[in-house]
Amino acid sequence: MRTRQGAVLSDDGTFAGETEPYRRELLAHCYRLLGSVQDAEDLVQETYLRAWRGYSAFEGRSSIRTWLYRIATNACLTALEHHSRRVLPCGLGGPESDTGAAQQPAEADTAWLQPLPDALVTPGSEDPASIVVERESLRLALVACWQYLPARQRAVLILRDVLAFPAAEVATMLDTTTEAVKSTLQRARARLRQLDGAADSGPEGSGFLGIAEPAARAMLDQYIDAFQNADTQLLEKLLCEQVTLEATPLRTWFAGRATCLPFLGTHVLGAPGDWRMLPTSANGQPAAIGYRREQDGVHRAYGVVVLTVRPAGVVGVVSFGDPGLVPAFGFPLTLTLPGRSGSPAAPPS
Repeated sequence: MRTRQGAVLSDDGTFAGETEPYRRELLAHCYRLLGSVQDAEDLVQETYLRAWRGYSAFEGRSSIRTWLYRIATNACLTALEHHSRRVLPCGLGGPESDTGAAQQPAEADTAWLQPLPDALVTPGSEDPASIVVERESLRLALVACWQYLPARQRAVLILRDVLAFPAAEVATMLDTTTEAVKSTLQRARARLRQLDGAADSGPEGSGFLGIAEPAARAMLDQYIDAFQNADTQLLEKLLCEQVTLEATPLRTWFAGRATCLPFLGTHVLGAPGDWRMLPTSANGQPAAIGYRREQDGVHRAYGVVVLTVRPAGVVGVVSFGDPGLVPAFGFPLTLTLPGRSGSPAAPPS
């Protein structure tokens, strides 16, 4: 038996009972810092291992939540000492204006920003208002913007401006002074104001940039229909004039409907049936898991497509061409269609 904060606690089952409620938000926190869902999951596991080892010495001078955030933040900062920042194609140069130009792959060691499945961090049982706040702080453009900050500035900004920890608590987490935290926060905010896209970092109603979620889902459904039917006319109606199109692992990207639409029609859509897509959501945004038909007729996972939508239509498309991301969203790597053995694949419930 141990006494903490005036309560007598049993070691049996107490650690899990006190710490598990914070697992999802810690995953979101690690993702904001690292930009990778896979790295974030690893660091959350490391956080819980460190916490379990140190649990007997925890004296309750802070809340369990603050203690876990301290462990997680410092674990992420250590990891970031050995990793370059994660980027999107737009972070490697300007857009390409020639749709016939050869697509340029990025350097082999380029670290790409990864999408985060909403289901991992925003369970349906959570308060809807809390889900909106969570989605706001996970939008791709915002997380990509944070990657330009030095690791310590990034941590302070997220702890203070996103999670609203008091400066004194952040100082304790990072083994520094309150004055140093305030100074670091000022530098981080100033840097964000200098970055292209920083204007997109403020709240705009919802993660769907001012559009109600049902309307955003309707746009996603139309986008899926356009791809599955190779329908460039439907795509033309959906894409805003200033839409951007990015696709990892290529560094080449396009801006403007007049450029994006011909590229998609000529190089991507193919014939009706070449693509199959299943709806999901990532980073608080509408998304789809893409499957492309290969020469043997089987649809195999291509990756994840994340849309940024406004009332006027789709303003951004980021396609993550990495089949390895698909299992994190709960989808199979091979899609079984009606008429083949087995049952048709369906999105996870």
